[in-house]
Amino acid sequence: MTGRRVANACGGGSTMVPMSSTEQTTAHTESPTGRADGGAAPRDVTFALAQIDTCVGDLDGNAAKVLENCREAARHGAHVVVFPEMTLTGYPIEDLAFRATFRRAAWRKADELATRLSDDGLGDLYVVVGTVGTASNGELPQNRLVVLHNGLVWAGYDKHFLPNYGVFDEFRIFAPGDRTVVFDVRGRHIGVAICEDIWQEGGPVADLADRGIDVLLTINGSPYEEGKTHTRHDLCVRRAQEVDAPVIYVNQVGGQDDLVFDGASFVVSPNGATLERSPQFTESLDYWTLPATSAYDARALASSVSTLAPAMGADEEVYRACVLGLRDYMAKNHFTSVTLGLSGGIDSALVATMAADACGGANVYGISMPSMYSSDGSKDDAAELARNLGAHYDVQPIEPLFTAFEKQLGLEGVAAENLQARIRGVIVMAYSNSKGALALATGNKSELACGYSTIYGDAVGGYAPIKDLLKTRVWELARWRNDEARRLGQVPPIPENSITKPPSAELRPGQKDSDSLPEYALLDKVLAAYIEKAHGRADLLADGFDEKTVDTVMRLVDRAEWKRRQYPLGPKVTALAFGRDRRLPVTSAFRE
Repeated sequence: MTGRRVANACGGGSTMVPMSSTEQTTAHTESPTGRADGGAAPRDVTFALAQIDTCVGDLDGNAAKVLENCREAARHGAHVVVFPEMTLTGYPIEDLAFRATFRRAAWRKADELATRLSDDGLGDLYVVVGTVGTASNGELPQNRLVVLHNGLVWAGYDKHFLPNYGVFDEFRIFAPGDRTVVFDVRGRHIGVAICEDIWQEGGPVADLADRGIDVLLTINGSPYEEGKTHTRHDLCVRRAQEVDAPVIYVNQVGGQDDLVFDGASFVVSPNGATLERSPQFTESLDYWTLPATSAYDARALASSVSTLAPAMGADEEVYRACVLGLRDYMAKNHFTSVTLGLSGGIDSALVATMAADACGGANVYGISMPSMYSSDGSKDDAAELARNLGAHYDVQPIEPLFTAFEKQLGLEGVAAENLQARIRGVIVMAYSNSKGALALATGNKSELACGYSTIYGDAVGGYAPIKDLLKTRVWELARWRNDEARRLGQVPPIPENSITKPPSAELRPGQKDSDSLPEYALLDKVLAAYIEKAHGRADLLADGFDEKTVDTVMRLVDRAEWKRRQYPLGPKVTALAFGRDRRLPVTSAFRE
């Protein structure tokens, strides 16, 4: 933006002025219109909530989505178009933020987009986008909100609170902002925040409460986890009460590696009423109009209710999160098909069904790999599943390969059992390489927790759709998916026998999972307490679990950390998933 006006940096609260790509500073002398118009008669303001699916690093693709949504919003008569956190760069960008070339490219893209909007006759729009900025020292990256208006990138707002828990690592990556920002549109005062800034007490929201804003606008990259939708809503009601104005919450949607963003954007009033609610797990452009009143008016807001997308049940939420995570991982990494082993069991059945929902049954390559211990029922269940899904189905018996290995190596016991899984892993990866298909691992959270998988065997793959689902949750989602099919007048995809039969890896005659693990109904309760609640041995005993079960589960979980480190990515859907949510040392001598 060489040659454009740049204001001096100032402390305290600010409005916004044009920014330079080399002097990225904030000031408080002017509003985005270039004049102090706070005294203008207030008029109604229509906000477009652009809940879009961005891809990290795809500056061109993300900017194209912004432009497309702005065109549609303008046709609808919107005045302000709001996009999610770090719109142009995608989110989270992790250590890409440290790369100066990436930051410069992102800033050039913001500049180009502002010019393109103006050239296309959309310059009157106030377009709120997120991107990466650089602090005034020219070195540290910042998580930034800017406003594109009249062909300019207006100096914006830098995120204050940088989360450093769970999946977030922003405190290490970004420098915090220290100013609040208010901008004026049609005589209305709009305060802004970025995601974590509304989750923490004090800070920018507390400051905005003293500035007489008409609406608080927050852009977000809030990952999905079960039960979080209500938490967000209740939080925003508290913030609306704090600033005595409605809160507009715009959230990202889509999958990014092991995170899934559910969208579910909304608007709430200070009295707790939901004024707008966008759908979950899909891109959406929705609208809400702030009434033309000079101050907060409960009756005016009550009449401003816009579209309210129906709420999903818990099972549907989790299922659709897993499907979206898989679908976006495929699309953003340029896969059009998947391959996986079909054993006839519940795990591979649910994963195959999710895959068919993500990319179509015709793009699913299922492989039955029976051994001498595989039951006829399991083989029949796998074939029925493939027929129901319209998936490709090949049978590759592993007994000849197993016999050759056994003759060469003379393996017995666990080594022989693991050999079966590793032969299957080789076949799945061969299909993946030959067809260019994404290999899917089918392990669930209970198995991963206890190390009940074979490294370089059934643990091979590029993505693990049910990695964060306990075994009992797998059964629940399978039943939900079949019930949903019946509700829609379709054939239930998952064979009933796959749901009801005792789970078994079928690695030896008559084997069942319960031979070496507690029954899943009990196991999953212990795992939830030990992993998600971080209960130690004394806590687990106080929870009422018996000593033998507690000691067995803790021993299995602690010994399997090295396996989990090598397991493929999978979508996070619980409060605490394996991976960046739970970082424990592989080598540790601590035992309880």
